[in-house]
Amino acid sequence: MATDVDLPKRQITPVPVPVLPLPLPVSVPQKRPLEDDHAPPVSSPLNPNPDVKPSRTQSHDDVPVMAREKPARNKKESTKKRESKAGAGVDSSRATPDPKIKELQLPPNESSPLRYKLAPPKPSDFETARGPVFTPRQDVITAPDGSTIQFYETSEHVYNKKSYHYLHCIADPAFPSSFYYRQTEPEPYGAHISFEDAATHMYMDQLGRHITTDKGFRTARANVAIRQGRWYWECRITRGTTKSNADGSVESHGHVRLGFARREASLDAPVGYDAYSYGIRDVQGQKVHMSRPKDFFPPGEDIKEGDVVGLEIQLPSEQLHRKVVQGHYNPAVDSLDDEEPTAEAANIVRDRIPIRFKQHIYLEKIDYHTTKELEDLMNPSPAGPSGPVGSRPADKPNPNHQVPALRTLPKSCIKIYKNGVFMGTPFTDLLAFLPPASKPQVQVGAREGMDDGMAGYYPAISVFRGGAAEVNFGPDFWYPPPGYTNVDPNSSLSDPDGDGDVEMVDVDTVKVATTNTDLAHDENKDKVRPVAERYDEQIVEDVVADIVDEVDFWMRDGARVIDRTGGRDAKAETTAGIAPAREEIKELVQDD
Repeated sequence: MATDVDLPKRQITPVPVPVLPLPLPVSVPQKRPLEDDHAPPVSSPLNPNPDVKPSRTQSHDDVPVMAREKPARNKKESTKKRESKAGAGVDSSRATPDPKIKELQLPPNESSPLRYKLAPPKPSDFETARGPVFTPRQDVITAPDGSTIQFYETSEHVYNKKSYHYLHCIADPAFPSSFYYRQTEPEPYGAHISFEDAATHMYMDQLGRHITTDKGFRTARANVAIRQGRWYWECRITRGTTKSNADGSVESHGHVRLGFARREASLDAPVGYDAYSYGIRDVQGQKVHMSRPKDFFPPGEDIKEGDVVGLEIQLPSEQLHRKVVQGHYNPAVDSLDDEEPTAEAANIVRDRIPIRFKQHIYLEKIDYHTTKELEDLMNPSPAGPSGPVGSRPADKPNPNHQVPALRTLPKSCIKIYKNGVFMGTPFTDLLAFLPPASKPQVQVGAREGMDDGMAGYYPAISVFRGGAAEVNFGPDFWYPPPGYTNVDPNSSLSDPDGDGDVEMVDVDTVKVATTNTDLAHDENKDKVRPVAERYDEQIVEDVVADIVDEVDFWMRDGARVIDRTGGRDAKAETTAGIAPAREEIKELVQDD
């Protein structure tokens, strides 16, 4: 119904326009702080691939918009399509990885040994390792005490040379990994002169205690590496200097030198020839290091036939040694070397591969090699570190030297005894040997900075043109050092009263050592011990390292047992970190 009355029109209520306050004038323009994830959206030489990332101060409305962008889904093939591709010769893989294998496989690690895909072992590889073949020599030496010594020429064994080190091994059916082999020892058991770690044309007895040669100076090392603690051994001169004349000349049947040598020391030269060994001469009892003989014995004293020379070496703990080589040694804090051993042992990485040599099988590894820094130390150039002649000389070796190879071990020394009489300390502050102070030969497969457990100072003996000697690594010494007691270090653990019965104690009262080195640190830190005991420790360390390597290989195989009966497990072909396979383990050939 229309009306003639005009209604008033509705008016819009006016809204006042807000007036923003003007910013105060400032002299320095204000800058917005950049977030950590800020990246400019424009391409530039410093930012060739701009990637716009959401800022931490994004508004709430912006986040859902970005979250709506779903990633592209992988199209899942049907079973028929995968079967058709497999029939056409195309490799098809599962869309979902197999959790039983893929998740258990571990990538190669720098702290793990290198691996090689090997052929299955032969039946002979499971047999006990055999020693060398001994061929009797015609010459028989009569010792000063009237006894006769029969020497033999060894053969049918490998020599450590050309920067390679060899150790006996055996295939173990209890090891499920694809490596198959572990380290072992042939007869004679115990500490002795190593048949493999000696120069050629050296003759020994069947127990590895007597040694001689008819050539120039040759050196042989013992089969024991000393890495920490105090250790003692003896050497009797069975053929050598007989008389010293007033004019300085000597009458002899040959010459002998004794000392300690690292793995880098040359075996075709006498001990003390380079920077890697320390030796004592039989002539005038001089000390020799880096081919520099210096007087050591009192005037008129020398080493003749029948004399017994005792050698004691003292090295700091491996904990302090690693601080030195890693550059963390602080004399003000670490000088006492009284830290408690930690539960975590040193990481031993042994890159080894089985090889065959005649009727033997060995583990071959790249040995430590000489370094330029120590060669320059032995033969210094007339030019200093800056180059021109007459410039400032280089720093002497010290624990904090900038070059790891030139760092020395605090409180390390070598002491010499003659027929039970202390003659003095010819060498102190011995050079460090743990990596990176020692480096392997540069070649394929060599990795620097890895400790294989064999670096250390070895008892070494050198003979020259008929010189002969007998070693005694204990525990029954001819002339025991002061404070030495021939007591089994493990006897107090199970039989403290010495009655022959094992004492049963409560478990809460037993102090458990974390490692074998902890026991040595606690009870034998300041005691002189025979090198023969170090051999027992070394065997335990090798067994533990073999088990650790086996567990590591087994885990990297996907925690699966490899088929040993014939060929190889088909699933093993997908194992990561293994070098290509070979039909047979390589055969080693060495020239005399």
